Amino acid sequence: NTAEKHQAFVTASEHGTPVEIFNGSDLVQGEPDASSFPSGGLRSTFEARGYNAWDPSSPAFIVRSPKGGTLCIPSVVLSYDGTPLDLKTTLLRSLSAIETRALRLLKVFGQRGVRYVRATVGAEQEFFLLDRPRAQKRPDVRFCGKTVLGARPAKDQRLDHHYFGAISQRVLSYMEDVERDLSRIGIAIATRHNEVARCQFEFAPLYCEANLAADQNQIIMETMRKLAQQHELRLLFHEKPFADMNGSGKHINFSLEDSEGRNLLQPSTNQRKNVIFLTFLAGFLLGVSRYHGLLRAATATAGNMYRLGGHEAPPSIVSVYLGQALTDLLKAIVSGQGDNAFPEKSMIDLGLGKLPSIEAFSNDRNRTSPIAFTGNKFEFRAPGASQSLGTPVTMIYAIWAWGIERMIERIECKCQEQSAEAIEVALSVVRDVAIECEPILFEGDSYSTQWHAEARRRGLVVAETIPDAIDLFQKPENMAMLKEMGIYDERQVEIFHEIRMEAFTRAIEIEMAIMNDMLHEGILPAMARQLILERDSLHALDGLDFSDGGDWASHIGDLGRLRAALMRDSRRLTEFKQKLAGIDSSRERADLLIGDVVPHMEATRAKADAAEIFVAADIWPYPNYRSLLSLSA
Repeated sequence: NTAEKHQAFVTASEHGTPVEIFNGSDLVQGEPDASSFPSGGLRSTFEARGYNAWDPSSPAFIVRSPKGGTLCIPSVVLSYDGTPLDLKTTLLRSLSAIETRALRLLKVFGQRGVRYVRATVGAEQEFFLLDRPRAQKRPDVRFCGKTVLGARPAKDQRLDHHYFGAISQRVLSYMEDVERDLSRIGIAIATRHNEVARCQFEFAPLYCEANLAADQNQIIMETMRKLAQQHELRLLFHEKPFADMNGSGKHINFSLEDSEGRNLLQPSTNQRKNVIFLTFLAGFLLGVSRYHGLLRAATATAGNMYRLGGHEAPPSIVSVYLGQALTDLLKAIVSGQGDNAFPEKSMIDLGLGKLPSIEAFSNDRNRTSPIAFTGNKFEFRAPGASQSLGTPVTMIYAIWAWGIERMIERIECKCQEQSAEAIEVALSVVRDVAIECEPILFEGDSYSTQWHAEARRRGLVVAETIPDAIDLFQKPENMAMLKEMGIYDERQVEIFHEIRMEAFTRAIEIEMAIMNDMLHEGILPAMARQLILERDSLHALDGLDFSDGGDWASHIGDLGRLRAALMRDSRRLTEFKQKLAGIDSSRERADLLIGDVVPHMEATRAKADAAEIFVAADIWPYPNYRSLLSLSA
């Protein structure tokens, strides 16, 4: 989330009267009370010292308000001993790791004129908009940002009519106000459109430097929240607000750009540049093949538990889709094929002179792949809509930095062995890496059960649950790599792991408590009223020739038994809450939640959703999906 501490430019005179004063040191460093930041057991609650320091690589900006404005200074937040209390610090470390190594690789290729390399990111932001007065009548939407109960409506997204449809005037007015406020501080929205599910939409800003992109995404989300209230809308960033409908992701498009403005993942008609392109590509594949578990861990959140694996979201097993052209090219490099490897202008052999120009966008995209090459960049589709870019981008560039480091070592080694230039030996290194990375490459349907079995056969990381995925942070080889890249030490990884595990357990515990509250406060009383109404109506027909009376009585019995079952389920939820209160370990709580609580909640929801269908609309206590998924009056 976005954290804020507001401080006035004011001090006191010797007489105690306030004096406005602009002190430059207040901009550079502050000392907020950091006692309540999640610390993963790092320190006791009485240890409160923390520091915030200006991040000068991200511009300061002014946010207007009806009564003035606030100068906002992007900052890192650290504990007194330098341990990060934020996601920005580790992101900056990761960007430093990739940018320095990418520059070194270019120098190895003789690119002496390049002064720097910058990581670039463009993040697509999906979201839902609901009518606020209706949404606020539902405790689950108010406190969880999603529905924990709700029967499927007759008209959902099956007609596929919402995707890229005309934007309604109410939503367009909201979007234009968001874009206006963002443009005032230099953030440009490049695209906006309807998404697949009803009431689902997307914003995509212009791509920019990765750290700035992360800051801008936080500002975009915060601006959207504030303006949604003004438009009487309820904004949802949850990854799966509605059952059986598309969830919301935050697709991260990323690449590298040098000081000459060249995209290092842009294929070229220049043969020398294509060798450099393939080397950077291979460096990323090498990092992913070894440390793809960290990408899985980076997207392991409570919301993504419901989203990954269905309805346009990629599966939780990480793989890379390169497209037919690049896949065939790598196969040709591996096999050493000559001019017959490609038709016409796509001829290749292992000699530099015959390396083909690679046409961007020469194939369709694979929407089921977690990571896909899209012509001049990669797209990471697994992060959830509510996530900060901090952790996913940190892990993306950390593993890429590691891969580039290995590419540099291998190229330099071959240069010494063969007394050759880097450009001459690079393809043989790319060939070795292509063979090594073959298990991570997959071009087919990642939803298929066959792929899940094949992924296990290939030795890919398969984390069945969110807690299992979070545990991947603590794998010794992952911790060693993060330390080597200067991003986390072992202690900081352990802290981060504990914070992520605790965040997951608390989110599910809140959903469980809200579900139980909704049962007790609304659904069970509504079912009781419906039963009374049905019974009284049936008794009113006594003495009449009513041939369907037996069916009616049977229906009343079914509804009564369903209510009794929900009462038992509610008692079980209460027992789970008491049991969880007695468990100190976040990991043990997570095991109980995943193993027992979540399946029980799903079974309870199925009963409650069945009851919703048989209870009169004027008795049912909460707005149903049909009402929620409409922005009309």
